[in-house]
Amino acid sequence: MSHLRMPAVDSAVLANRRKIAADLRVIVPGEGVIDEAEEMKVYESDGLTAYQQVPLLVVLPETTNQVARVLKYAQENGIKLVPRGAGTSLSGGALPLADGILLGMGKFNKVIDIDYSNRCAVVQPGVTNLAISQAVASEGFYYAPDPSSQIACTIGGNVAENSGGVHCLKYGLTTNNVLGVEFVTIDGEVMRIGGKHLDAEGYDLLGIIIGSEGLLGVVTEVTVRILKTPETARALLVGFPTSEDGGQGVADVISAGIIAAGMEMMDKLAIDAAEEFVHAGYPLDVDALLIVELDGPKAEVDDLISRVSAIAKNNNAVSIRASTSEEERMNFWAGRKAAFPAVGRISPDYYCMDGTIPRAALPKVLKRMNELSLHHELRVANVFHAGDGNLHPLILYDANVPGELEKAEEFGADILRLCVEVGGVLTGEHGVGVEKRDLMPEMFTEIDLAHQERVKCAFDADGLLNPGKVFPELHRCAELGRMHIHRGQIPFPDIPRF
Repeated sequence: MSHLRMPAVDSAVLANRRKIAADLRVIVPGEGVIDEAEEMKVYESDGLTAYQQVPLLVVLPETTNQVARVLKYAQENGIKLVPRGAGTSLSGGALPLADGILLGMGKFNKVIDIDYSNRCAVVQPGVTNLAISQAVASEGFYYAPDPSSQIACTIGGNVAENSGGVHCLKYGLTTNNVLGVEFVTIDGEVMRIGGKHLDAEGYDLLGIIIGSEGLLGVVTEVTVRILKTPETARALLVGFPTSEDGGQGVADVISAGIIAAGMEMMDKLAIDAAEEFVHAGYPLDVDALLIVELDGPKAEVDDLISRVSAIAKNNNAVSIRASTSEEERMNFWAGRKAAFPAVGRISPDYYCMDGTIPRAALPKVLKRMNELSLHHELRVANVFHAGDGNLHPLILYDANVPGELEKAEEFGADILRLCVEVGGVLTGEHGVGVEKRDLMPEMFTEIDLAHQERVKCAFDADGLLNPGKVFPELHRCAELGRMHIHRGQIPFPDIPRF
C-alpha cells in the first residue's frame, strides 16, 4: 500500500468492536451487520485499488429509519462512519477506516415513483445510473448523465461525486439533473431538500450536498429529472493525425457555437486497446479519435453533421464517418464506454486521473502530457470528455515493480498541477477523496479551505463522517474559529448545529 495519511485510529473503538456489532444488530437485524474479516475484505477499497483498508465492520441498512439510527448511534458513541454505494469511485472516496463503520447503501435499490407529467423520477440511492433510463425508456424518456460506469455506479454515488459522463456537455452534470433528496444528518435527523418542483426555496442546500463526497450526511432518496429521448441522434467518428489536431478541432467546434450532445476523444494507445477489445471499427492509422454526437430534429442534426465535418477537415482530419443507423451509433460509443477495461488488458495496473481544463488549452495540455510521460517513463492512455475539458488520463504501471505506484502517483500529481496551471480544476466528476486531497493547496489558499471546512462543521461538528477525505489538514471545528484570529483577520462566528 502506498503511503497515505489518515486520521489516527481510535483504540477504544477497536476494543469495543464486538459490542458495537451487537448494538448495531439491534438496529439492523438479520444479515445487516458484517463483522467477519474475510467477508469484509470485499469492501476494503473502491475503484482506487492502490489504497486498501478493511473496515471496523459493515452495516447494510434497508430503511431510512435504520440509516438515521445508525448515524445517531455513531455520533453518540464517537465512531467514524464512511458511506458507500457501489464502490466504483476512482478517488478513494469510499475507502474504509479501521476504526470506522462502513455504511453500505446497496439495499436501497428501488425505483419509488415515475412522474411523466412532471418529468421526474424518485429513486433510492442504490439504483444504478443506467437502471433509471431503463425504467423510463418504454415511454420515450431517459436520464441524461451517463458515466462510463453507468451499468454499475449508483445514483447515490453520482450525487456524492457530482458525476458527469458523455452527455454532460449539453445536458449537464448530476447537479443539473437532480431536483431533490432525502438526507440524513449525523444527528439522525431526516431532511427533505427540494422535490419535484424545478427550483427549491431558500438557501441552495441541494447544491452543497451534491458533490459533498459523503462528508455532510447520507442520501436515502433522490428525485431526478428525466428527459424526452431526442428525435434523432447521430455520431461522427473522426480520426486525426495528432492529438493536437484533435484538440484544436474540439476547440473550433465549440467556438463555432455548436453544442454537441457529447464530444469524446481518445489517443492512439486508447484507440488500439479499445478496438482490440470491442471491435468497434475504429481506424488504427490515426493518433487521435474524436466521437461527436449530435441530437435533435433530423434536419438540424443533418446540418450539424455537415458543419462539424467541415471543421474536422480544416483541422487535418484523415477519416470521417457518420453513423447511418442506431446500431452503428451505439457501436461508435461501445469502444469509448469500454476504454477503461480495454486499457486494463494491456497493463497489469493503471491509475485513472480526473482533471478539467479550459477547452482552448487542450492542444497545449496534450503536448505537455506526452512530455511528462517521457519524463516519468510511464505510458499514458488518454480518454476524456473533450467537449467540457474533463480529462481522464490512464497512467499505466505495474504495482509488482517496486516504486512504480509512487511514480504513477507523481505523474498524476504533475498532470493535475498542469490542469490548475492552465486555469482548470483538480477534478471534473471523480471527486477529491484521498487521491487529490493533498493537492488541494495547489488550487485553494488556507483561508479558502478553512471556509469550506466550516460548511462541514455545520453539518458534522465532530468530524465523524468520512474523515480523512477532501481536506489536506484535519482540523477540529473549534480550531477553525480561531484560525483567522491567529492571522489578524476578522474571526468567523460559531456556526450553530442543525
